[in-house]
Amino acid sequence: MFRVITVSRQYGSGGGEIARRLASRLGWRLVDQSVVNEIAARARVSPSVAAEYDERVDPWFHRMVKALWQGGYEGLATTVDTSVLDSEGMTRLAGEVIREAASLGQCVIVGRGSQCILCGHKDAFRVSVFGPRHEKIQRLRERLAPGTDAERVMDEMDRRRAAYINRFYGEGWKDRRLYHLVISSALGLETVTDTILCAAGPTPKTS
Repeated sequence: MFRVITVSRQYGSGGGEIARRLASRLGWRLVDQSVVNEIAARARVSPSVAAEYDERVDPWFHRMVKALWQGGYEGLATTVDTSVLDSEGMTRLAGEVIREAASLGQCVIVGRGSQCILCGHKDAFRVSVFGPRHEKIQRLRERLAPGTDAERVMDEMDRRRAAYINRFYGEGWKDRRLYHLVISSALGLETVTDTILCAAGPTPKTS
């Protein structure tokens, strides 16, 4: 019996909304923005600062300087503070939060490498949601500020998420081996929600 559902999603596919519907239908906790808020609390930074590193890879210059500092390169200790939150620290804390949520069960976890973190967990049902390009662009145009280049933002977000999974987990974001179910939102968000619940089989409901 699955006690956790993870939802990986292309940007604009409606995967976040599908996760919300799954949590609502099951009476489970939705673990999405709450990950960022919890990390912010643990790192003692504002949620807006934590959000800047959410599902991101640090720029190469930051990684190079940090690596040199950690290696004891003379003179750099005064220029880099490794206690400051960065993408690597964000990923480590996200892993802690996700594993803790999974240990409690009855939750739907959105992105942040959860499909990799919980890949070996037999009670975690892992889903990937994609969608037709034109539908994703239209959905984003309705969400983003007027005048935003929705297509450019969509491509950049998907590239960023793929780089994040590759960098921190050594996996391909679209690798089907990571998922029990890969499904298109072109079927309709409610139909996708129904299909995921059907595929996951009987799940424990909150009392």
